[in-house]
Amino acid sequence: MNEKKKVNNSLYRTTHDPGATKLKRALWYLVNALIFKSALFAVNSLKVALLRIFGAKIGNGTVIKPVVNIKYPWKLQTGNYCWIGEEVWIDNLSDVTMGDNVTLSQGAMLLTGSHDHRSEKFDFLTRPIVLEDGVWITAKAIVFGGVTARTHSILGISAVAEKDLEPYTIYKGVPAVAVSERNIS
Repeated sequence: MNEKKKVNNSLYRTTHDPGATKLKRALWYLVNALIFKSALFAVNSLKVALLRIFGAKIGNGTVIKPVVNIKYPWKLQTGNYCWIGEEVWIDNLSDVTMGDNVTLSQGAMLLTGSHDHRSEKFDFLTRPIVLEDGVWITAKAIVFGGVTARTHSILGISAVAEKDLEPYTIYKGVPAVAVSERNIS
C-alpha cells in the first residue's frame, strides 16, 4: 500500500524579507497596536502622517477608520481618496497597491502571505495585491495574494477572491464568481 507523504513543520524555514530593520518593525508594532488597532484614536491626519513616516505612500484624501491593522506600512501604497474602514486587516507581507477611490469596507482582509500546501516543508509564499481605481472590497471580503482587482470591480460581502477580478464586474461567493456587470450612473 502507498503511504502518503505528510507535512513536516520541523523542516519549515521562512525566506520572507520584511523589508525593514528589527527596530523599525518593533516601533511599528507599538504604533500599530496603540493607535491603529485602537478604537480610541480616530484622528485621521495623525494616522496618515504616521504611515508616511513609516514609509507608506498615502494619497491625498485617504481616510483610515479606527481598529485597522496594517502589517508593514512600507509595503503599502494608496491612491487619492481611498477609504479604509473599521476592522480592516492589511496583512501586507508583500506589496499592496491601491489606485484612486478604492474602498475597503468593514472587516475586509487583504492577505498577501500563504503556504504551499503541496510541499512537505509547507513553504511560505508571498504575492502582491493590486486594487485598481474605483475598486470596492465590501464588508468581510477577503483578497488573496497575487490578485489584481481591475478598475471598478466589486468583491461582495464575505466573498473570497483567489483570482483576478475583471473591470466593472461584481463578484460574490466562495470562491468569488462574477454575478453581474457594474453600471455606474
